Amino acid sequence: MEKLIITVATTGAQTTREHTPYVPLTPKEIADSVIESWKAGAAIAHIHVRDKDGNNTVDLNVYKEVIDRVRDKCDIILNLTTAGGLEMSDEDRLRVCELNPEMATFDAGTMNFGTDVFHNTPRFLENLATEMKKREIKPEIEIFDIGMIHNALRIAQKGLLENPFHFQFVLGVHGGMPATPKNLMYLIDSIPEGSTWSAIGASKDQLTINTMSILLGGHVRVGMEDSVYYRKGELAKTNAQFVERIVQLSHTLGREIATPNEARDILQLSKKLIKG
Repeated sequence: MEKLIITVATTGAQTTREHTPYVPLTPKEIADSVIESWKAGAAIAHIHVRDKDGNNTVDLNVYKEVIDRVRDKCDIILNLTTAGGLEMSDEDRLRVCELNPEMATFDAGTMNFGTDVFHNTPRFLENLATEMKKREIKPEIEIFDIGMIHNALRIAQKGLLENPFHFQFVLGVHGGMPATPKNLMYLIDSIPEGSTWSAIGASKDQLTINTMSILLGGHVRVGMEDSVYYRKGELAKTNAQFVERIVQLSHTLGREIATPNEARDILQLSKKLIKG
């Protein structure tokens, strides 16, 4: 079984200081959390950024500050969100690609998201895929429900998404597929042979889905974007805590942890780093 790639999602678009006082929000806090998580064993950092008031933003200058701070200290793969927040325009979301990250998210369909709607129209997805292909950005194809796999494969048939695909299964979001073992198995069985995949179990289901992913040969994402509790009733104080637990669990289950460069090989990235 290939080495395990651990992604840390430090901040997200929904987690606030009302949920936990420990979520990193400023560029320095986010970068420090990424670096600490890299030291703990994370190979990829999934990046959302916030403005000075703690609100979601796709301001490229804020991204650049995080990138510069991280790149000064480590070689972790940076995976920038193209969502930013449910209120962002298509144009602003596409501009994230101008930073030429190694990876960026590709949310493969429109869905109810809690009490709101997360819009990802076919036109937007084709434009995003075109921009990513032009800039050699690896799409992390985020899948919240089974139909999104087929959305992505239809775009791939047009030559806009290329093999090998990397899927991120996001289970347990209100509006998406529940985080059950049966649903995870169904998604795994529905992607093309040769694809890589990672999985998330939102909130209380994080560790269950992470454990299944380790055993089934997939990869994992952890962090305060997905869950703020380390265990029932106990808030995690750092994102690195989640990474450390997965490292220990994976070693217990007999699977080694991938370094960033090993993850680049597994995902067949183009071996370039973000320059701020």
